[in-house]
Amino acid sequence: MDAHAFDRAIKLTAGGEAGHWRGQTDPAYANMVGPYGGITAATALQAISQHPDRIGDPVSLTVNYCAALADGAFALTARPVRTNRSTQHWLVDIEQGGETVLTGTALTALRRETWGTQDEPAPRVLSPNAIGKPNMAALVEWVKRYDIRIVEGAIPRVWDGSGEHSRTTLWVRDEPPRALDFASLASMCDVFFPRVWLRRATRVPAGTVSMTIYFHVGQAELAAVGEGWLLGQAQSSVMRNGYFDQRGQLWSQAGALLATTHQVVYYKE
Repeated sequence: MDAHAFDRAIKLTAGGEAGHWRGQTDPAYANMVGPYGGITAATALQAISQHPDRIGDPVSLTVNYCAALADGAFALTARPVRTNRSTQHWLVDIEQGGETVLTGTALTALRRETWGTQDEPAPRVLSPNAIGKPNMAALVEWVKRYDIRIVEGAIPRVWDGSGEHSRTTLWVRDEPPRALDFASLASMCDVFFPRVWLRRATRVPAGTVSMTIYFHVGQAELAAVGEGWLLGQAQSSVMRNGYFDQRGQLWSQAGALLATTHQVVYYKE
């Protein structure tokens, strides 16, 4: 059976020393410039997941996009900088052409059974089937790798400066469907188009500078989701002086909050 496009895109080969990897960008996840940022973040997490010294599951991941990753080969390094009894701290970077294009940090941990609660309920919205076929315009290639059904806050049909809010709510899953894991969850945290496009209804150049993802579940909860839908919501708090923030959440169809994410995004006049 052929590998899923997502697995081909994040595939890494050992580069000799432990934690050193080689990868190749995949045109299936191409963005306007270079690959989709979500697939690059997923690739960084994949390097950590494959490290022979890793303990536990991802709790957080931060990636800083220092420069656009060009189409072609790249080198990736992931190394643990501190390992405690149940937590492990990581540094990761991607180099291409002798220059650093991404830096990152991560935390993995052995999760313990404790008391817990969820104060952020999933929005009450129409089901994916009720919305119907995918309704996010495939302006770039990577969008075709997801089944995205927007409930509210679609890309403006007319770029006339008449935007009133920055919130988008949508359903998403891999296309074709694929069982959820930490790498694909990380990638789907970046499926939201730039908030400035919605709030301003003006299509200006924009790109993520830094993205942090917090994972709130372990392997068992991801296995329960399987190939099911995720419900996502994202909005901005402020847009000023060429940068805006974006905060987002991803829930399972059963209403479990799987991940929250925060971005800083550059936009250009």
